[in-house]
Amino acid sequence: MTIPGVEQAGRVLRVLHVEDSDLDHHLILTQLARAGLSLEMERLDALPAVLAALDRPWDAIISDFNLPGFTGLQVLEAVKDRQLLAPFLLVSGEIGEDAAVAAMRNGAADYLLKNNLARLAPALLHAIEAADSERARRASEDELVRSKQRLHQLAGHLQTSVELERAAIAREIHDDVGGSLTAIKFDLAWIDRHAQEPEVRARVAAALETVSSAIDASQRIMHNLRPAILEQGLVAALQWMTARFERRTGIEAGLRIGEARLALPTGVPLVAYRTAQEALTNVSKHAGATRVDLELSLDSGVLTLEIRDNGRGVAAQDLAKERSFGIRGLHERAATVGGWVDLSSTPGQGTSLILTVPLDADAIDALDDTTDFGRDDVGQSIWGRL
Repeated sequence: MTIPGVEQAGRVLRVLHVEDSDLDHHLILTQLARAGLSLEMERLDALPAVLAALDRPWDAIISDFNLPGFTGLQVLEAVKDRQLLAPFLLVSGEIGEDAAVAAMRNGAADYLLKNNLARLAPALLHAIEAADSERARRASEDELVRSKQRLHQLAGHLQTSVELERAAIAREIHDDVGGSLTAIKFDLAWIDRHAQEPEVRARVAAALETVSSAIDASQRIMHNLRPAILEQGLVAALQWMTARFERRTGIEAGLRIGEARLALPTGVPLVAYRTAQEALTNVSKHAGATRVDLELSLDSGVLTLEIRDNGRGVAAQDLAKERSFGIRGLHERAATVGGWVDLSSTPGQGTSLILTVPLDADAIDALDDTTDFGRDDVGQSIWGRL
């Protein structure tokens, strides 16, 4: 008799048989062989030997209940402690209902009586099938975890590459474009001082105004690409960003700092800055808000940055859009430093975005991060006061 349900071609089942009776062992072996199963079955009847054998791979474990000096439940407990996926079947001539129920509750795949072994082969194959499916499921989950880890690593690499490219472009704008515009402005200023004709001076004044606008635009682009203000600390950068946002958009903006003396791990200030930058951009474009508040705090080794507005809010269907890359990008960016982003919104009552980054306590030290940002800071550019 061959039992259907499991492809046995080329597969030899390795079965550990915990049994003190040689006769019962051969009866079970004969019953399984008669069902068409290919087996490598090893019989053991001493607990130390059984525990040692559990370190080897098995397709299944069949155990008697009453054994010299121990019981099958002890073997089952050892299987559980080792978190083995090999199914455990209890086969005994004397097993009460309470013991059978206890075995099933503790994870036994099945239990049978020795005087009725007709169900042994189907029960064994069913248990092995279930164990194989569980192994495949766990392998898939492990691969999914590894895939997510690789995705996060790739996202982190891409973010780093983007920031490096931004820094390179910002330097080129500063050195090449900024230098050229500055030279042109000096030349135009010289012409303005030496020209006599009113028409020439009028054209020079117009050209100076155009060059000044180009310098301002270049400064704005450079700061967006690579915020040099971050070199003075996250607090300083947020103060500058908030003041600039309020002047540029007319939306009232407030900043609350819970701790002004921060020393943050590499990468965290830039992630926090970009998160605030993206949030404020969304507020100015979509929120229809009249006020936005930023709050930066550090408590129990956890950095929190919250940006909340009083705008129209974000509908759930908008967040679920396939091309909502802004929010997804914030999640990926936060993950590069071990953090996460929470977004909550009530239509008509505003939106709150919270960046949370757990920090290594050893990396939090006192750092003088106090700078006067009441003035209109334009960075350490050569364009600053022209």
